[in-house]
Amino acid sequence: MQAALPLILYTFSLDSFLSFLNKITSFAIVLKASMSTIDLRSDTVTKPGPAMRAAMLDAPVGDDVYDQDPTVHRLQHVMAEQFGFEAALFFPTGTQSNLAALLAHCQRGEEYIVGQEAHTYKYEGGGAAVLGSIQPQPLLNQADGSIALQDIEAAIKPDDIHFARTRLIALENTIGGRVLPMSYLSEVRQLAAKHGLSVHLDGARVFNAAVKLGLPPAEVCRGLDSVSVCLSKGLGTPAGSVLCGSSALIKDAKRWRKMLGGGMRQVGILAAAGLYALEHHVQRLAEDHQNASLLAAGLAEIDGLPVEPVQTNIVYVHIDAADVVPLASYLAGRGIVASISKRTRLVTHLDVSAAQVRETVQAFKDYFSSRGQA
Repeated sequence: MQAALPLILYTFSLDSFLSFLNKITSFAIVLKASMSTIDLRSDTVTKPGPAMRAAMLDAPVGDDVYDQDPTVHRLQHVMAEQFGFEAALFFPTGTQSNLAALLAHCQRGEEYIVGQEAHTYKYEGGGAAVLGSIQPQPLLNQADGSIALQDIEAAIKPDDIHFARTRLIALENTIGGRVLPMSYLSEVRQLAAKHGLSVHLDGARVFNAAVKLGLPPAEVCRGLDSVSVCLSKGLGTPAGSVLCGSSALIKDAKRWRKMLGGGMRQVGILAAAGLYALEHHVQRLAEDHQNASLLAAGLAEIDGLPVEPVQTNIVYVHIDAADVVPLASYLAGRGIVASISKRTRLVTHLDVSAAQVRETVQAFKDYFSSRGQA
């Protein structure tokens, strides 16, 4: 027994010990995160509740690649109808839905005009350029999230062999929580028609825009050529986006979806979550907007803490560089998860209550009070 002991100590080497310690530390971090009660990083962090899970469990399913999933059929029909389009197509992600739309609108060597802040340009890995050989023409977003009409018109290329053909204007609504004015959308449509261009909308949070404006989605998207709608943000489903457009465009997008690896099988389980959300989670987005306003108003009471105007469910607050790391640590200790940076984004959603917003405001106040800033 004594002779075996050195062997045991030897086999439990320093590397093994460090690996074990790293696993324990990682587990502790995950456990702490799982115990957190307030997550303000994004409205994508929501979890399906019992009623949504029940709808998913009971969903009739089939092979959607064979176009035989009845629940997917129903979701696509409902979405096309609500947004005023001929057809719709279910995708696993919004990034893939947007990419398929760009690929369906533009050919290799053509271009789309887009805002520099837009998700389709800045946050989707350059997919249109890498996978579709489509050139983005990024333009400055204005303070309200729009792209100035004169900038769009100036960027449209003439019919000349030296230039990529301009085919598409890509907008986003909401963009950074800001709602594009209906009058602006009308002017963009007119400008696009004047130059023979199409208009695609990244409508990941377009339901937030519709609720804020008090208009049906079809009215908000009237005259657009396509719109991608995310179900896993404010609507709180586990996954999925829907692309709406003409029958011809959706036919092309379905081919692109296959090439991009987006063909799924018995995916009615996810589509059922989308149908449930459309029935129960759209109008309640107004609560998220109210909670965001409550959060912004509370944070604005802290001296030296600039808070940007709020329209929907996204709050931007400016943090001094010296406070970024300690504030994030302090909030985590209070059970609040947030992506703290110099321009911090805080997002309210269906898993954040008004009471939790007040708790968050108090945590911010306590932190800055301890530093003599409140």
